[in-house]
Amino acid sequence: MRVSIDEMKRLEEMSSMFRGSGVDHHPPEPKSQTERDEDSGGKEQPWEMVMDKKHFKLWRRPITGTPLYQYRVFGTYTDVTPRQFFNVQLDTEYRKKWDALVIKLEVIERDVVSGSEVLHWVTHFPYPMYSRDYVYVRRYSVDEENNVMVLVSRAVEHPSVPESPEFVRVRAYESQMVIRPHRSFDENGFDYLLTYSDNPQTVFPRYCVSWMVSSGMPDFLEKLHMATLKAKNMEIKVKDYISSKPLEVGSEAKATTPSSERKSEGSCGPARIEYA
Repeated sequence: MRVSIDEMKRLEEMSSMFRGSGVDHHPPEPKSQTERDEDSGGKEQPWEMVMDKKHFKLWRRPITGTPLYQYRVFGTYTDVTPRQFFNVQLDTEYRKKWDALVIKLEVIERDVVSGSEVLHWVTHFPYPMYSRDYVYVRRYSVDEENNVMVLVSRAVEHPSVPESPEFVRVRAYESQMVIRPHRSFDENGFDYLLTYSDNPQTVFPRYCVSWMVSSGMPDFLEKLHMATLKAKNMEIKVKDYISSKPLEVGSEAKATTPSSERKSEGSCGPARIEYA
């Protein structure tokens, strides 16, 4: 697979445009890693290639001021459709069946206008680490004019999901995936660009965490791919989020749930639903 820098930039621009389409009169969410880099004068660390396979390439770069990395994946699938891949990612009930690491995965709030959802996700971590839990808001959109799909997520706090002593709460997490069909949403073949970072709150050295993410991410994406193939071949019913999604990229529809600036650690404030 030959990766075009221009193609990656176009996919990044699509993701940025979508992230910026929220309601502008509310207090801002904490900025993403990309936004923080831009504010610092664009002095981004260079991407380092970690894995280079025919249909899967993985890079990482240090996150300024932290011992953590940001990761980027560029991949291609030719045996499933973009619609199927997109829907399987979003279907929480189906994920409980194909992802053995999931302990709990629930939608705890949904905005009927924008389609944004707040989720609580509890997942196993490698022994001897405690399981982690995430509270995050996700938003997704399909831009038929530009033939692209976008799915973005970011950690938030929510009053109905206080921290539990059973799990370690991950407070820093963000993920952006852009899917570009080779032809259409319902024909096999597409490229995707995934940018991901989180702070798993471990005491392990940086290289150990990097190894876990670098090995775990390809494994997760392949499980996602196989679950999509299984749903396709066995005609497993998966919710069609594309047909039910009311908001397009660039839409100015407003969320119905009040938003507020994310509060300091240890407090629980309402999630900002219009941004994922």
